[in-house]
Amino acid sequence: MKEFNHLYALLHTAGYNDVLATGILSFVMHEVVYFGRSIPWMVIDRIPYLNKYKIQNQKIPTAQEQWKCAQLVLLSHFTVELPQIWLFHPMAQYFGMATGVPFPKFLTMAYQIAVFFVLEDTWHYWNHRALHWGPLYKRIHKIHHQYSAPFGLAAEYASPIEVMMLGFGTIAPPILWCAITGDLHILTMYIWIICRLFQAIDAHSGYEFPWSLHHFLPVWAGAEHHDVHHERFIGNYSSSFRWWDYLMDTESGPEAAKKRRERRLAKNVKAQ
Repeated sequence: MKEFNHLYALLHTAGYNDVLATGILSFVMHEVVYFGRSIPWMVIDRIPYLNKYKIQNQKIPTAQEQWKCAQLVLLSHFTVELPQIWLFHPMAQYFGMATGVPFPKFLTMAYQIAVFFVLEDTWHYWNHRALHWGPLYKRIHKIHHQYSAPFGLAAEYASPIEVMMLGFGTIAPPILWCAITGDLHILTMYIWIICRLFQAIDAHSGYEFPWSLHHFLPVWAGAEHHDVHHERFIGNYSSSFRWWDYLMDTESGPEAAKKRRERRLAKNVKAQ
């Protein structure tokens, strides 16, 4: 970390300005991570042995589908996400975001990112659920559900309005945190964006492995949770965690339906 601090300081003294650091660099990082994380899933789709881990293994995306998806994703990135990324820095810096050295400690970044995940998940749940209301679904969210069997690249395949709406849940928590605590470093923001992209892409991957995170962290949503949402077009509205769907009784899938039947049966027996 000391060497990284020193390198960062040298870049600043060499004329490395904040606009470059948080504008161009942030957008390039976003593109590299998004497509860099999507490519391995595209490769996995072409490996027959791994097809047994595909949740809807009869639906493998074609090259044409992936190319069409990439076109809309790139359009959204340049027309919607680029302005959001560019505007984030002056807003966050207004509230006191740090951009210099030293960098924050690992534990500081870890708990802040954990808070961002919880806040983003809450925003995502309620806004995603609202997007399934008839008129909003028809005019905005239907595009994202074009693929009933999602794949990694389709994580941000959506209407520009939806990209802006749900993307706000990723950008707003750090700004809010910075405004309240005055304690946020741009490095934390970078790591948060990387983690969030990995989560979104992996949730759309369509693969359920024995080593998938939710097997070790039961509250984690993951691909199995979100794949059911795309297959059934209802329920499982959360992004990262399962608790909102559990609390609001919007879990979807065979197991959730079984639990509802058991609860109704128990309630009827109790009423008799």
